[in-house]
Amino acid sequence: MLDITKTKFIRSAASEKDFPDGSFPRLVFVGRSNVGKSSTINALLAKPGFARTSSVPGKTVFVNLFMIDEQAWLVDLPGYGYAKTSKAEQQRYSALIESYLSRDRKSISRMYMVVDARHKPTQLDRVMADWIRSFSIPYTVIANKLDKLKKSEIEPNLARIRSELCLPDDVKLIAFSAQKLTGRDELLRDVLDASLGAGRCSE
Repeated sequence: MLDITKTKFIRSAASEKDFPDGSFPRLVFVGRSNVGKSSTINALLAKPGFARTSSVPGKTVFVNLFMIDEQAWLVDLPGYGYAKTSKAEQQRYSALIESYLSRDRKSISRMYMVVDARHKPTQLDRVMADWIRSFSIPYTVIANKLDKLKKSEIEPNLARIRSELCLPDDVKLIAFSAQKLTGRDELLRDVLDASLGAGRCSE
């Protein structure tokens, strides 16, 4: 059984030559800048402050690579969609993400797309969901910042996210709060299943 708490940072990859090698499954996290992707990873790992978090969006500018229990890679892709990032940097991030997905897609057990539970998914969120599907990669959507919603807002907002992202019925949408750890157990079960190869892409 994978011990999620035995996770260590390996390196930040700025180009394809730094991407991970070997047959270990990849668990890949992606999301818009300032959506709480790093906080979500920290909550999952039960390691506050482990993945870098910042009040300034767009700080994850490389592909950050973590090893879980010497059995699986956790891959943190650059955040997308920060308006103050230059077009050149945005293009670099996009190229880096595309390069990673193109090279490693058959080793990716599951992608975890983090969105903001409070808001309608952005156009870039919709593009990312389409992109993941175009690579035929299994994925789960995490609706973070659930603690910012009233109880009466939760179900309508989740339904809107599912509709806007055109999520098939078999794609899991996890209601999550990195602050209050709501949904952590469900996410942990999903990650453990994925690390065993459930839902991995075929050759």
